[in-house]
Amino acid sequence: MVDWDDKTKLTEDPEAQAASAAQRDRAYLIVLAGNNVGEMYKVAGEQMIIGRGQNAEIQIIDEGISRRHARVFVNGQSVLIEDCGSTNGTFLNGQKLGGREVLKDGDKIQVGSTTILKFTYHDKLEEHFQRQMYESALRDGLTKIFNKKYFLDRLESEFAYAIRHKVPLSLVMFDLDHFKKINDTSGHLAGDYVLVQLARLVSESIRGEDVFARYGGEEFVVICRGIDLAACQAFADRVRKMIESYDFTFEGAKLPVTISIGIASLPDAEIKDPIAFVAAADDALYQAKRGGRNCVISRKPK
Repeated sequence: MVDWDDKTKLTEDPEAQAASAAQRDRAYLIVLAGNNVGEMYKVAGEQMIIGRGQNAEIQIIDEGISRRHARVFVNGQSVLIEDCGSTNGTFLNGQKLGGREVLKDGDKIQVGSTTILKFTYHDKLEEHFQRQMYESALRDGLTKIFNKKYFLDRLESEFAYAIRHKVPLSLVMFDLDHFKKINDTSGHLAGDYVLVQLARLVSESIRGEDVFARYGGEEFVVICRGIDLAACQAFADRVRKMIESYDFTFEGAKLPVTISIGIASLPDAEIKDPIAFVAAADDALYQAKRGGRNCVISRKPK
């Protein structure tokens, strides 16, 4: 029997722990509405640019956001915000910014047509909790990459941006060949190992602006912003060869792993919306599997 009378081990002074947690001295911007709801940005350094440009510390894809839309910066003990001459303006608690304003805990900042950020101070425990909530809502539990819901939300905004600005956008869809055989012969733990390792390998091979997600089961997707069909084909084939050559070994047994890949790219006159975009990539994937697997098939734009 367990001896419940053993002396409790004191790991840390509870009063000191509580005092440390109560120091709400960490300034954050949290996305309340728009893309990436729940994502946290810690206010650090001399300034942080909010915008859709690649050099923005807080990069948000929203039709109404300028490349350098607004900036948040620290001045002494205060955090301030000012508009950077954006096209549509920056709004603080519903009022359009005319100059610099000091941010207070709970302030709401609107940039673009749909994006709202909340300024707040967190303590250590609140920060940890907020990050856990964000990760659990947007990440796949097994592979830790983005989940299907996040992918569909991002695809909608990326598609709209690509159509409006007439820039290329590619969608890669792939799944593992004969994955059921791995589960049946080596067990589901082996299958999980393959999925986790594959997700890690691909995550290390993509750019920061790409979106990599688990679409379902053994099927994955990558949104490649600003990449045309030819460049996407080269990227996809590099991924295919990487997976084929990687040593997937589980409990001493080498597992043969390959993937089949389908690609669709914009511009394409027949792809009118994100649903059609996914269907086009999925159809190309189906052709890759029918064509012998372990290959890349691209939809030819119309």
